[in-house]
Amino acid sequence: MTDPFSPPPLPDTPEAEHRFPCDECGADFRFDPCTGGLTCDHCGNRSDIQTGPWGGAALKELDFDRAIANQLPSEDIEETRVSKCPNCAAEVEFDANIHARECPFCATPVVVDTGTHRHIKPRGLLPFAMEERDAHKAMTDWLGKLWFAPNGLQDYARKGRKMEGIYVPYWTFDADTKSRYSGQRGTVYYETRTVMRDGKATQQRVQKIRWRSVSGRVARFFDDVLVLASRSLPKKYTDNLEPWDLSALEPYRPEFLAGFRAEGYQVELAEGFSEARHYMDRMIERDVKFDIGGDRQRIHNIDTDISDITFKHILLPVWLAAYKYRGKSYRFVVNGRTGRVQGERPWSAWKIAFAVVVGLIVAGAVGYLWAQSQQ
Repeated sequence: MTDPFSPPPLPDTPEAEHRFPCDECGADFRFDPCTGGLTCDHCGNRSDIQTGPWGGAALKELDFDRAIANQLPSEDIEETRVSKCPNCAAEVEFDANIHARECPFCATPVVVDTGTHRHIKPRGLLPFAMEERDAHKAMTDWLGKLWFAPNGLQDYARKGRKMEGIYVPYWTFDADTKSRYSGQRGTVYYETRTVMRDGKATQQRVQKIRWRSVSGRVARFFDDVLVLASRSLPKKYTDNLEPWDLSALEPYRPEFLAGFRAEGYQVELAEGFSEARHYMDRMIERDVKFDIGGDRQRIHNIDTDISDITFKHILLPVWLAAYKYRGKSYRFVVNGRTGRVQGERPWSAWKIAFAVVVGLIVAGAVGYLWAQSQQ
């Protein structure tokens, strides 16, 4: 019998997209989240990742205006071989000798094309801090708490299919803002009125608001406003994987990707900044309300000057499980550093129907006993 959770078979292909041969046996190193270095699973050899001359300094930001004008230096641009999934549109990097495999985001078979993707290089990343077995346990613990899931879903968890380690692309934006505003400050006060109720005069307190025109200025520096640059995963899931400790970002080195895969960004820089700007505007509006003070606030106008816009392309670690159930793809995602789990799940129609029937029987029995007690 065909396992409903198994994607269609594909030719055997190597797992790692970024390879570093072991200097002892020639097998591939992989990044080890436990040691923070490279480990050879074949012979046990280990190698440290050279952190370079950064000395713990903050990652360099790139100028937003220059990037929009296509004036970034060539060292900040790279070309990678990617393939787009025909189902979820994920763009995943592939090694040169890989020709077919399944999409890690939705388990759809993908044939690798010959195109390249020219994009802004990642500036930094958060390395994986959890092994696959720990992420799988976090996922199965989460699945065990789900109600009305099909038995096949629980079987899937028990069989322990391996999860995929994916570096998901994000933008971060910095900006300095200065805003002028006009509005009104409301002060609450009460008046006592005499009203007639059932022919009797009663006293009633009525809330009133006294409004006064105000204007002023607020300023805020935004640091590392985070914007998802992928369309492959539901945003509500990736948002719920937060928080991410961006203070622990490492300068990008391909060694961190050994044994993992990286997704190319699909949300372009300008679109990413537009989303970041919406977030900034909401925060500025909150600042303005706080500055207006009083009991109530009305904002008539906010005029914001924004300057010194910089950005980074970064990669954040996610463990991913994708499977098919009755023709539909379902995904679980696990924060590769904290173990926080999000996902989608199928519902078991017969379990729901059974619960409804049991509920009706219980309600009927309670109603019958109550009726009997009234006789």
